[in-house]
Amino acid sequence: MRVGVVDIGTNSTRLLIADVGDGGQVVERDRRSTVTRLGQGVDRTAELAPEAVARVMATLESYRSAMDADGVEATTAVLTSAVRDARNGEAFLREVRERFGLEAATLSGAEEARMTFLGATSGRPPGDGPVVVIDIGGGSTELVVGVPGGAVEAFASTQVGVVRQSERHVFHDPPEPEELQALAHEAREVLATALPEGVPESVRAGIAVAGTATSCAAMVQELEPYDPARVHGFRLLRAECERLLARLAAMPLERRRRVPGLHPDRAPTIVAGVVVLLEVLRRFDLQEVEVSEHDILRGAALVRTGGGTGAG
Repeated sequence: MRVGVVDIGTNSTRLLIADVGDGGQVVERDRRSTVTRLGQGVDRTAELAPEAVARVMATLESYRSAMDADGVEATTAVLTSAVRDARNGEAFLREVRERFGLEAATLSGAEEARMTFLGATSGRPPGDGPVVVIDIGGGSTELVVGVPGGAVEAFASTQVGVVRQSERHVFHDPPEPEELQALAHEAREVLATALPEGVPESVRAGIAVAGTATSCAAMVQELEPYDPARVHGFRLLRAECERLLARLAAMPLERRRRVPGLHPDRAPTIVAGVVVLLEVLRRFDLQEVEVSEHDILRGAALVRTGGGTGAG
């Protein structure tokens, strides 16, 4: 079945068009990502801003056209942290459904975490575990622990995200050291109690998905243009993240926009993203993490076509 999946996140709106086989095989045909910043100001106002909504709607217009042109048979749209947190989130969801004919749903944190784990681990042979799947988003960070090919053992959806933490802590360009320390401290405190006692210590390896991790892999390799084949499966060292943070945090925004491997639209939030990623790696005592292009988009495609339950 040819399926079109849209992920409307706090920082970006993404599209996957794929053919999904009866056995759960996924063949990607088209994949797009646009930084739309739907979560702009939500942490402060608890409302989706009109200009942010307009950016998402314009992006969905082009995505709907791409799905129609490619003969998509089924659609799904998943809405996450910003829409969960906003008072006008339900109205936004209705507009997405009615205007674009998408089977859209706002995911709970648990649903988001489990669908991300399904996408990140699908197609992997059952192996040693458990592993943690790390999804750093604009408004939340999902941590999902389980064994590839098996069930989710524990998960947490935390109120730590690159847009949320940037708006709370970063007020100078480039950021002041005290701002980054406060950001790291808040993330560390949240992560310390996010999962049941003993779970982080049981983790043997990590898989990192979404824009922060893929951007780090691209920057380390200085990829211009971005190459998904070289990002997927890349082993990103904690020491490399520490060097990236020192380099990026010393740059003003306009210089960060020109860093090879970093999409210019991700430059405003990438420093917060690397801070959060480092805190996650420290929490799980990981010296490296595998970067994956397979994420909630793939998980949602599998669920939509009956290739997975997303329930873990």
